[in-house]
Parts: sequence; structure tokens; C-alpha cells
Amino acid sequence: MTEDEAMRRAVALAAKGLGTTSPNPVVGCLLLDPGGEVVGEGFHVYAGGPHAEIVALAQAGERARGGTCVVTLEPCDHTGRTGPCSHALIAAGVRRVVVAVDDPTPMAAGGASTLRSAGVEVESGLHRAAAEAGNIAWLTAVRRGRPYVTWKFAATLDGRSAAADGSSQWISSPASRADVHVLRSTVDAIVAGVGTVLADDPQLTVRDLRDGTLAIKQPLRVVVDSRRRTPEKARVRDAAAPTWIVTAEATGAGPQGRVDLSVMLTELYARGVRNVLLEGGPTLAGGFLEAGLIDRVVGYVAPKLLGAGRAALQDAGIGAIADAAVLEFTDIAQIGGDLRFTATLRHELRQGEI
Repeated sequence: MTEDEAMRRAVALAAKGLGTTSPNPVVGCLLLDPGGEVVGEGFHVYAGGPHAEIVALAQAGERARGGTCVVTLEPCDHTGRTGPCSHALIAAGVRRVVVAVDDPTPMAAGGASTLRSAGVEVESGLHRAAAEAGNIAWLTAVRRGRPYVTWKFAATLDGRSAAADGSSQWISSPASRADVHVLRSTVDAIVAGVGTVLADDPQLTVRDLRDGTLAIKQPLRVVVDSRRRTPEKARVRDAAAPTWIVTAEATGAGPQGRVDLSVMLTELYARGVRNVLLEGGPTLAGGFLEAGLIDRVVGYVAPKLLGAGRAALQDAGIGAIADAAVLEFTDIAQIGGDLRFTATLRHELRQGEI
């Protein structure tokens, strides 16, 4: 196997850790012997567990000596809940290390330098873009000091998230709803506003829609509730997953006495949350957008028209076309009968861009 092929495989392996590794990154690793044969592979499964390099080294044993380590993130150089991977690779006699992305955290960075000092050949940047895309939530979070935020919504073709009578179940197809549970399984926290809780009483958990069983790992449920209106019997208060009811008192009042969303995200980061899914409702989404706190949008657009009813997005402080938030599509797919699009926010647009 070539190093190029090995890195592609490592990126795919890393994705298996989405949703379970925080506050650590997702990482994939392959070990090739001197002849290019794969002798070990692994990915980081959960925080506190063995890192991807250690898993691969355990598989390879003595066959790693003189070989090449291909890894999506620079091997760590510190002792935390596990030992430094840089030292483990040196001890195993690895001759060459190929890295996709340098570690941006001061605590863990330095592995490449340590490896080079021990005579190990190190190359950085192979398939950097793909590895960064697969680890974008963690990388963005540690660089900004707040979680990466994905806003998910479902709407009709004319942008309605509910009909005039308030009904919203179900705008999207069963296939789209199943897809949302896959999306939920990749994040550390799900955020919703108290309006959504009062209107729909969602459970905000990861479930198998075929039989309703709960997943083993559940994200933190976060309800933005400035004035403590979440009912004691609301489903988000059940024992299926941990829940944080966020009040204005907890964060310090933001605009109009509401929860300060930036402070809330900073607190979530301190709790180890790196990847947040914002699910509702339209007023809360507007507040996140106005505050510049949305990084990605996943929209499920159903082939339906209502002509009236609640819009998917409410006031975001945008008064003119020139000030519109501009998105860049990164994926468009048909899910059941719906269209799912994924897009990132374009920031710091130059004058005249569209």
C-alpha cells in the first residue's frame, strides 16, 4: 500500500471516532512495514483510551520496526491519561512518520520535533485538507476556544418549519429523520430552545428509528431557557441522557435579558464539548446567526409547499441583502424524498462578492 492510500484509509478510520473522543480529536493511523504492507491500524475510540498510534503499534508488534507510521494528526508529545505517542513510535523503531495535520494545541504539539531529534524522518501535509475536514469540529474548537456549531433544520421548499396551525410533524421523510440520528451520534451536545421543548416535547437523544432503542452513547442535551420555563415532566429531563437547562442567570444576561450564547458555548467548551448540534427553534437559530456562532448548516428540504406558517429562521439582525449570511455548499444529497444540503458559513466577505 502506498503512503497516499494509507492516509486515505487513516482519514476514514478517524471518522469512526466521531462523537466519542471529546475533548480529544479523532485520529486514524496505519503502520506499514518496510515493504509497504499494512501491519497495524487503529483509531482513537474514546477519551482516556489508547491513541490511534498505540492501537496500531499493538497490532504490528516487531513488524513496525523500520516501517512507516501514517497518521492524520501529529503524534502527541505529552503525558496525559496516556503516554506520548512520539516516544512510543521511537521505542518501536519506526523509521518514518507521515502526518496530515500538525497539532495546534500547545500541550500536545511537539511530537514531530521529538521524532526528528531521535532520527525519525517526518513528513507533514499529506492529504491535509481531507484530514482537516474530518476533524474540523475539534480543530475549530481548540483554535477558537468554543465548540464547533452545526445548525440543523428541516423545512418545506418554501422555507416553512411548521404549518399555520403550528403542526410540524412530520415535514421531513422517515429517511431524513433517521439521517438526523446519525448526525446526532457524531456530536457532543444537542442544543434546543425552550420554545421547541414547549411546542414539541422532544427527547433530543440518539435512537434507532426502526425499533426506538437508545444508542449507548448520548450527547449532552442543552435547553436554552432564559426564564426557567422547561416543565418538570419534559422529556429532556428524563434519565436517557444528561441535560443542562441554561438560564440567563447561569450565563449572565445577553441581549434582551436572554441567555448569553457566547458565554454558554465557552462553558460547554470547559465541560469538554467540542461539537454542538443546534436543532431548534427558529428564534434561537437567529440568535446564533446574529452572534456569528454558526459554523455549518445541514438542511433537510422537503418537496412540500405551505405558503404560510413559521419560517425555519427568525430574526438574525440582517436588514439588507448586502448583509446576508452567505453559505458555501459542501455536499448535496437526496435522502428519501428530501434534499439534504450541507454548507459552511463564508466569513469576512470582500465588498462586491456574492
